[in-house]
Amino acid sequence: MLKSEKIDNVLSILEQTYPTAHCELNFETPFQLLVATMLSAQSTDKTVNKVTERLFKNHPTLDDFLEFRQEELEKEIKEIGLYRNKAKNILAMCRELAERFNGKVPDTMEDLMSLPGVGRKTANVVLSNAFGVPAIAVDTHVFRVSNRIGLAEADNVEETEEQLMENIPREKWSKAHHWLIWHGRRICEARKPKCDICPLTGYCNYYKGISEK
Repeated sequence: MLKSEKIDNVLSILEQTYPTAHCELNFETPFQLLVATMLSAQSTDKTVNKVTERLFKNHPTLDDFLEFRQEELEKEIKEIGLYRNKAKNILAMCRELAERFNGKVPDTMEDLMSLPGVGRKTANVVLSNAFGVPAIAVDTHVFRVSNRIGLAEADNVEETEEQLMENIPREKWSKAHHWLIWHGRRICEARKPKCDICPLTGYCNYYKGISEK
C-alpha cells in the first residue's frame, strides 16, 4: 500500500484529471437516485439512464411506483440485467418506504440498509449524492482501481472501503469515489488498462509490477 505522502499526490493528480467528476446516474430526487442505483447493479449507467429517462418521465414519484404490479415494472426495465429480481426488490423497497418512513428516503446507513435490495454500496451512493454525507461507495471500478494503484490492499469490497476511509481525508471521500470511478471507466479499464496515457504510472503498484516483467 502507498505511503500517506504518495496517497496525497495520487489524490491531487486524480482531482486535476477529473475536476468535474460526478455521479453519472440521472436523477432529480433521492427516491429516483435510490431506484437508479438499485437498477445499476451489474449494469452500466448508460443503460440505466436510457431506461430511467422513460421510467421517471412517466412515473417520477414513490406513489407512482406503488401502483406498479411486478410484471408491469419488469416490462419497464427489461433491458437491464436481473430485471425480474430488481423489480421485486424495488417494489418491496417502495412498500417499506411508505410503511416505515412516511414515503421519505432515509438519510442514515442503518435505515437505508434495512430496505429490501439495498446493500452498503447503494446506501453510500444515496448518502453521498442525495444527502451530501461523506461516503465511499466501492463498486467494481473503485475496488479495481484503488487496489491496483495501492490506495488499498484488500481482497473484498468491505476491507477496501475501510482502508480507503482510513487513507483518504473524510472531506474528500465523496469526490474521491467519483475520481476513482471515472479513472476506471476512462483509463484503468478491467481488461486492458490504458497505462500508456495514465497520469498515475509513477505511483501505481500495478504498473510497477507489469513494467518490471
